[in-house]
Amino acid sequence: MANSMMVIAPYRYEEMWVFDDPQAGLVQEPFVSGIPQMIDRLVIDIPEADQGFKLIFAQTPFPGYQAQLEWLRPEFGGHWYRWSAEKMDGWLCPALFKYFADAPPQLFCQAEAKSHDL
Repeated sequence: MANSMMVIAPYRYEEMWVFDDPQAGLVQEPFVSGIPQMIDRLVIDIPEADQGFKLIFAQTPFPGYQAQLEWLRPEFGGHWYRWSAEKMDGWLCPALFKYFADAPPQLFCQAEAKSHDL
């Protein structure tokens, strides 16, 4: 396990949640198929989340995590995960493998506000 905790900064673009990660070669990488609804639930109490927020994620639990996603199955090169506590399923595209060698059996996530100062 190279990096045990990772962070990206999703934001809304063209009414979709996307993120940039220059180190991973990703620009406006969209979240699709159930994941946007999960993000909406995670950021419900974060003001101006659509302008960007911090999404911390790991394959092991960490203090303050808000969501525990369980691996369901592969499909179209990506993987389906279930957030049982919210009765939601979502598909993570193959960009998942920019962060993990294999699809983790579990993912733990936390959303935090980020500074929007110029």
